[in-house]
Amino acid sequence: MVEQQYYVYILTTKNHKLFYTGYSRKLKQRIKQHKSGYVLFTKKYNCTKLVYFEVLNDKHTTLKREKLIKKYSREFKRNLINKMNPNWEDLFEQLDRF
Repeated sequence: MVEQQYYVYILTTKNHKLFYTGYSRKLKQRIKQHKSGYVLFTKKYNCTKLVYFEVLNDKHTTLKREKLIKKYSREFKRNLINKMNPNWEDLFEQLDRF
């Protein structure tokens, strides 16, 4: 049986003032939706820069993790991002490497 992968991710704006946390089973496809304006919140605030994601193997764990990250302070989210992506690059183009 093939194990499914789920993703928790954080998007931000160009100036890193706003964060959007979400989850998906197909991360690249979901980020494309954000970048194309399909998701109203991210379209309204131009919050389309993928700066952080985690890979998990269980939907329920992924949903719990997403809710937990949403509750974290801005400082905690910044620390998460800094550990994975210290230059705050848009990771979208690099998703095929992960």
